[in-house]
Amino acid sequence: MTKTILITGAGSGFGRAAGIGMAKNGHTIIATTQVSSQVTPLREEAAALGLKNFRVERLDLTDPYDIKQAQGWDFDVLWNNAGMGEAGPVWEIPVELVRKNYEVNVFLPLILTQGVVQKWVREGKKGKVVFTSSMGGLFTPANWGTYVSTKHALESIAEALQQELGSYGIKIQTINPGAYYTGYNETMADNPFRWLDDSKNFTKRADLRNGFNDFFATPEGKMDPQEMIDRMVEVVPADTGKFRNVVPKVIEDMLKEHQLKAWENQI
Repeated sequence: MTKTILITGAGSGFGRAAGIGMAKNGHTIIATTQVSSQVTPLREEAAALGLKNFRVERLDLTDPYDIKQAQGWDFDVLWNNAGMGEAGPVWEIPVELVRKNYEVNVFLPLILTQGVVQKWVREGKKGKVVFTSSMGGLFTPANWGTYVSTKHALESIAEALQQELGSYGIKIQTINPGAYYTGYNETMADNPFRWLDDSKNFTKRADLRNGFNDFFATPEGKMDPQEMIDRMVEVVPADTGKFRNVVPKVIEDMLKEHQLKAWENQI
């Protein structure tokens, strides 16, 4: 059965590519972008592909009027895909940047989701909410703690929602990508250098940059995103499936091993 799917953060990356893929499979897509200037190019791209079932709207989660408007639209699946990331050492990062990361990745998607699921419950609609989490929602590497802690929070929120909304027929899922090469992680890795100051901070800019570069130079730091896009095209509209969806399998296995080792971690 085809679905109507609202996607946040569809102006680029996974949201854009998977949205187009699902539209090609016959689903009706409401692709939303944070930035107004992304709307027209995405509409033109959809038109060039002949996708009459691909609607593009602006949805800036920081704009309460945008959120209220989106909560009034009719759709079957809400895919909370929009997000941003602050990297750098947790012990030195300015706390206002931590708050901003939580606002965009946790609080604002929760506001959107609450309005949507409460509307569904009132109407007796059996919808589905999907959260783009991360492999980082299940473990914490040094210098990525701020961003991945927001994804840890989403994991908890999603688990709670699954238990709370199951009796209403509303389904909840998470998608947990590895470090796919979409530009998202690479841009996030640039963020600390707008505040990190060698004259004030203990962490040195060159050391942090070299650490990030070493990671992105590994196969695990630069994976082809098509594998993840293909899985998203399958998972988001599906009526059945796993609650948590980690891709690729090698990352799923690594996370399971990490969580087991956590019980033996010594101070």
